[in-house]
Amino acid sequence: MSLPNKRPLTLRDVSEASGVSEMTVSRVLRNRGDVSDSTRARVLAAAKELGYVPNKIAGALASSRVNLVAVIIPSLSNMVFPEVLTGINQVLEDTELQPVVGVTDYLPEKEEKVLYEMLSWRPSGVIIAGLEHSEASRAMLRAAGIPVVEIMDTDGTPIDAMVGISHRRAGREMAQAIVKAGYRHIGFMGTKMPLDHRARKRFEGFTEMLAKSGIEIEDRAFYSGGSALAKGRQMTQEMLERSPELDFLYYSNDMIGAGGLLYLLDQGIDVPGQIGLAGFNGVELLQGLPRKLATMDACRLEIGRKAAEIIAARLGEPPVPVETSVTLTPTIAFGDTLKRR
Repeated sequence: MSLPNKRPLTLRDVSEASGVSEMTVSRVLRNRGDVSDSTRARVLAAAKELGYVPNKIAGALASSRVNLVAVIIPSLSNMVFPEVLTGINQVLEDTELQPVVGVTDYLPEKEEKVLYEMLSWRPSGVIIAGLEHSEASRAMLRAAGIPVVEIMDTDGTPIDAMVGISHRRAGREMAQAIVKAGYRHIGFMGTKMPLDHRARKRFEGFTEMLAKSGIEIEDRAFYSGGSALAKGRQMTQEMLERSPELDFLYYSNDMIGAGGLLYLLDQGIDVPGQIGLAGFNGVELLQGLPRKLATMDACRLEIGRKAAEIIAARLGEPPVPVETSVTLTPTIAFGDTLKRR
């Protein structure tokens, strides 16, 4: 049995179904021109019943742009970025702009490939994680001629606009809180380093502030895989076997920190009396732990919203002036694993 030869629906199909000209259908679907409310309603009803989807590529040939915003992030398995995407979508859903996501796995060469493919579709704007890119990626972003917002980090100079937090400052503030609480023998565990430039900057700020108090990191471990509870347990066990004198463990993110907390509780270790802990990101999913992990909110939802607001404002008719360098301020949540003094 042969399958029916289906063809895509056209303006003519909607025209015939609604009883108006193709020109009128086009005006209604593009929301252009003077069309009566009754005619508009009839056209939209016919298009919906038929399942007609406008050919945006045809329109892009005339305008050289499509109503897409390329959103390029390093990971979807990391719980940080879905919340950023939620913030972006909350703003763009009230516009004609639609976010389209590409994932780089923290690899500069993959970022180049994803960026090249996305820009070939002529998006109206780009939201991209981080300030560190290869020269090829930077050249493409500079030459794109569209709004570009680099997100998550403001410790550097943007190509166009940036929204995020100062990770060096976040590391310094956590170090201050740890020292103030009386801890002196500190270990650090990080993931995706050095590829995760933001985790690297937090570590730099952290060690810088410790040094001002005459304290050095006594043990450290770096893991190139993804963040995971199991890995946090393993790294914590191995570090304490190497350095049993440690009284505080600082993790580059909450997931491995949560794994460390579960390991310590299983061992009957007093947290935060014998050993204190802190992570980073303020992941809500971990609120169900036996004890709340000390952490720092990375302002993820607000970063997504602010970035999308910049894109939408600059693509408005007329464009709206907007601040293009936005540094948000995260706060420490002491939880149950960091003593207050």
